[in-house]
Amino acid sequence: MSRGQPNIAIAHWPGLELFGDADLDRLRALGTLLNAEPIGAWDDQANALLADAEVIVGHWGCPPLDEAMLDRTPRLGLFAYAAGTVKMTLTDAVWDRSIRVTSGANANAEPVAEFTLAAILFANKGVLWRRGPADFSALSDMGDHQWGNYGRTVGIVGASLIGRRVIELLRAFPHLKVTLYDPFVTSEEAASLGVEKLDLDELCAGADVLTIHAPALPETMHLIGSTQLSALPDGATVINTARGPLIDHEALLPHLASGRLYAILDVTDPEPLSEDSPLLEMPNVWISPHLAGSQGTELARMTDNVIEEVRRWSAGEPALNEVTRDRLATMA
Repeated sequence: MSRGQPNIAIAHWPGLELFGDADLDRLRALGTLLNAEPIGAWDDQANALLADAEVIVGHWGCPPLDEAMLDRTPRLGLFAYAAGTVKMTLTDAVWDRSIRVTSGANANAEPVAEFTLAAILFANKGVLWRRGPADFSALSDMGDHQWGNYGRTVGIVGASLIGRRVIELLRAFPHLKVTLYDPFVTSEEAASLGVEKLDLDELCAGADVLTIHAPALPETMHLIGSTQLSALPDGATVINTARGPLIDHEALLPHLASGRLYAILDVTDPEPLSEDSPLLEMPNVWISPHLAGSQGTELARMTDNVIEEVRRWSAGEPALNEVTRDRLATMA
């Protein structure tokens, strides 16, 4: 059922230029835009907007939707979050009010998956560790079976939005075998994705690259610990673009210090690392500052996504990426 032209409010950190003039015009074409300057707090100045808002478009820094705030937004039917995780923004009160919640995690998955694909290919080729000018006398190294992207195995931990997108991108490389660990995915579903489902320890034992895409939940803290790291073959690379605490860093350190394993870490534990962290000095560790997700031009993808979510809700169509109470429990 079409909902006509809803009243739309925007909420995120003030000062962030996340919606350009053209984006605001696209929202105006869908309904009445109540504010071009974002709400940064549910204070008294926001009362008039909240009283009228049928749609709230959130982004980074959107204050939580708690019971007191929701009591002031009696007409709210859609909370469309442009960025990834909504766990810090939602409260239980949302689920009792028949409010549709959508997330831009599907849009943010794309750059993370692209980063991961590049990391996998570079890891297998040894690009990040073999720096310097060519030395054609080192033929033994050039022919070392340890390096290369032919006949290697990529173990994926977590069939999340990002994990599934990584699997899709890897289909372009049939010479790479892909295995999956995810307790919520059946063997039949894994087969439909084109991968083999394994238990975690077995997956680690056969992985030349281990890439982590599981959510940060109490039960996934230190999911990759001493047993799993010890199971990895010599020369394997661990990639983490999910959350730092999914890896037990204390267990990882000796494997890296000995040179047995390599690591590409876009997230760490703690984050950021202390200046004296040994990880920062290891030649077999590549650390990037949590940049795999959307930034720069990639923010436009999340903006396009959230505007489409508003259009779909207004038109009575299904959401692109709806978040439900049950689904939230297993999301990042």
